[in-house]
Amino acid sequence: MQQKFVQLAAPGVRDLHPYQPGKPISELEREYGISGSVKLASNENPLGPGEAALAAIKKASQHIHLYPDGNGFYLKQALAKKHQVPVEAITLGNGSNEVIMLAAETFLTSQHEAIYSQHGFAAYPIAVQAVGATARVVPALGLDHPMRRGDDLNGFADRVTADTRLIFIANPNNPTGTWLEAQRLKDFVASMPAHVIVIIDQAYFEYNDGAVYGDASLWISEYPNLIVARSFSKAYGLAGLRIGYCLSHPDVASLMNRVRLAFNTNELAQAAALAALGAHDYLEKARQINAAGLTRFTDFCDAHKISYCPSMGNFLLIDVQGDALPVYERLLRKGIIVRPVGGYGLPESLRISIGLPEEMDRLMSALPEVLELG
Repeated sequence: MQQKFVQLAAPGVRDLHPYQPGKPISELEREYGISGSVKLASNENPLGPGEAALAAIKKASQHIHLYPDGNGFYLKQALAKKHQVPVEAITLGNGSNEVIMLAAETFLTSQHEAIYSQHGFAAYPIAVQAVGATARVVPALGLDHPMRRGDDLNGFADRVTADTRLIFIANPNNPTGTWLEAQRLKDFVASMPAHVIVIIDQAYFEYNDGAVYGDASLWISEYPNLIVARSFSKAYGLAGLRIGYCLSHPDVASLMNRVRLAFNTNELAQAAALAALGAHDYLEKARQINAAGLTRFTDFCDAHKISYCPSMGNFLLIDVQGDALPVYERLLRKGIIVRPVGGYGLPESLRISIGLPEEMDRLMSALPEVLELG
């Protein structure tokens, strides 16, 4: 008799659908027999890693026969200085995804609830369901709102109960690119009861100066029930090394570090992240390329009457006025990988990362044909 292992799984895991990453270039070219493809699917930095990070990786590679520093001493020291927080307020993660999972594992049980937006990052529902907690999903703002498909803070507040433990808010949000203005978000955090921890996920923070949506890391000392997540995967160009972190009250960090796996961030990742923090010219170049590319792409969409969500990330969510999967497939055949987002409840949309100028040229040359714009 064949064992039905699903019956042995924890209740939250049985119906869980794992995160589906963007299609790799190698997979596309293998399946379609093409070459020279471009990937505009996973919001990666098209510049690649910076020279300082590469040099640090090379140096650190001499020691990969040894376990890494399980506490990330030097990286934590640099992050503490950058954010003006105690070292004890920092939790390192295998990407910011892991600190999201750590928060769920630390503060949620089957008796608790978590709140996130209808179009919030996919890691939030996965984390909540995996631990068996109850999800309270807030409908997004309507298409007639200036921040179409953005987060509705009133809706978040209305769903807080005595059983609420975590609220997940991405600012800017993935996959929509939308954002909440700094003072409104800060006021929201201030209004939350002490038993509710607000997680502000700022994986895309570095692509702007934060003047509009705020640097939530500056609020840590003011609000003990706040966690701020950051990533080295986006503007810092280190997605392949998987390293991120969060800032919180030291007591919160202490609890999360109890469930964090030992050696969860590797030697190369720690070294590269430390070097990347000091590579200010690289970061500024990444910002400039993204800003120019995003402006150019939104202008293109306006000219071709393609609707999109406002974005402060390194991507744009466009509507294709119909099922997005055929459009996605037609782009694949042209060697262009973008991201369908039906799993986010957006079956008529594609999320498109901002690439290098020549990559955007190729995309914008192909889009009128694949969208059959005439």
